Amino acid sequence: MAPKVLISDALSEAAVQIFRDRGIDVTFEPKLGKDKEKLLEMIHEFDGLAIRSATKATEKLIEAATNLKVIGRAGIGVDNVDIPAASKKGIIVMNTPFGNSITTAEHAISLMMAVARQIPEANASTHAGKWEKSRFMGVELTGKTLGVIGAGNIGSIVIDRAKGLKMKVVAYDPFLSEDRALEIGVEKLELDDLLGRADFITFHVPLTDQTRNILSADAIAKLKPGVRIVNCARGGLVDEAALAEAIKSGHVAGAAFDVFAEEPATDSPLFNLPNVVVTPHLGAATTEAQENVALQVAEQMSDYLLSGAVTNAINMPSITADESKIMGPWIQLSKHLGNFVGQMTDEPILSINILFDGEASDMNLKALTASTVAGIMQRRNPDVNMVSAPVIAKENGMKVSTTKQDQSGVFEGYIKVTVKTAKMERSVAGTVFSDGKPRFIQIKGINVDAEIGRHMLYTTNLDVPGIIGVLGQTLGNHGVNIANFTLGRSAAKGEAIALLYVDDKVPEDVVQALGATEKFQQIKTLAFDVA
Repeated sequence: MAPKVLISDALSEAAVQIFRDRGIDVTFEPKLGKDKEKLLEMIHEFDGLAIRSATKATEKLIEAATNLKVIGRAGIGVDNVDIPAASKKGIIVMNTPFGNSITTAEHAISLMMAVARQIPEANASTHAGKWEKSRFMGVELTGKTLGVIGAGNIGSIVIDRAKGLKMKVVAYDPFLSEDRALEIGVEKLELDDLLGRADFITFHVPLTDQTRNILSADAIAKLKPGVRIVNCARGGLVDEAALAEAIKSGHVAGAAFDVFAEEPATDSPLFNLPNVVVTPHLGAATTEAQENVALQVAEQMSDYLLSGAVTNAINMPSITADESKIMGPWIQLSKHLGNFVGQMTDEPILSINILFDGEASDMNLKALTASTVAGIMQRRNPDVNMVSAPVIAKENGMKVSTTKQDQSGVFEGYIKVTVKTAKMERSVAGTVFSDGKPRFIQIKGINVDAEIGRHMLYTTNLDVPGIIGVLGQTLGNHGVNIANFTLGRSAAKGEAIALLYVDDKVPEDVVQALGATEKFQQIKTLAFDVA
């Protein structure tokens, strides 16, 4: 029997035809996504669900989808899909991470031009029969400094276009290496330096704990007077109320926003201010982009339903069905190793080397490598997956290399990840035991035997008496429960490390209290996606 796919949002006829040509039984109901009850009634019939943003694949819908095997999102954002619920039921969630890049970059450039020349207000005034030529004095882009916050896939396209407009371009991006900056022709700056130099600022980063309100009230105070702000990335990157006040005071000359902290945005502090251009999240709204992502998702879903091939999966490695039975625990291990060094490294990473020993060297190294790199990068960009991670790493100038070797120790196989920055080198190794559970076996060259917990506290210190007592007493005084702990040291009175397993994320004030003891060289709170 042919697989059945439901398209519940508006996809192009060409995408529908792809399913048909591949032998898929497709039902095209482009308005069904807005009818939650009817969708809930129908979903049990289908093997695949193709959506855009209107359909909400909630836990309730996924629970009712008794036959569903794959959800395909035509676009990059999957916030309308309950990924943990889908993963628990074994449903693959796919997206199309690169189909909107050019369109979003062009929209940012368009908004920058619009706010530079006050085009929307001038247009409205002229339509009203006025001729207010002297009212709308604009500025040229040529020779101005554009500050790009986030120089990844979309940001690098914006940089290229801005250079074509003869702008000076500077960028802030913790992942941007000096080599990559030189390659794309941009000057790399720290955030405060960029804020003080840029005539225009545009954002191209995901919304994470690190980037939320990156343009806060304090950051706005550091802006160059007369700057214009453009945001086509994510709502929540900018404190909209603080920016509105800066525009009213004249410190900021204008702004152009396509995304807002709350959407649909029916109200915002930025609305109805002079020289503020606003659009309703149109970054991906071009015929070409919509067609591209629709065709991509149709091909990806068809490939999976007909042959088991997995492409651009958010919650599953891109490996064959036969490989997945053996590699599943190793994929999880590689992700945890990447997560560890990603959370330990605050500087731009120049190179990543992954050593595969013993039985690990005989597996699908491409999938293991992609999983490791994705784990490293997910701290700052949760949208990164196994497919997009190698591409984004290359765009950011990271050199990724792998090494294979025969079994060299007591373990039948292990993986060791080493990252280098301009200032340091960090390594972590792990293996999979016979019970199928991943474990850390070495950190910074120090042998350990550590299970991987959801919330952990990592410290380094000189091997001196009293460290365990300080950790226990300080955490106890702050109500933090220690479930277990692992210790290791390079030699007596040498470097020592501790991994503490705690029930919840360790609050920042506890980290500060430990730091105040001056006994620890490094303190990090770690989080892992442990099933």
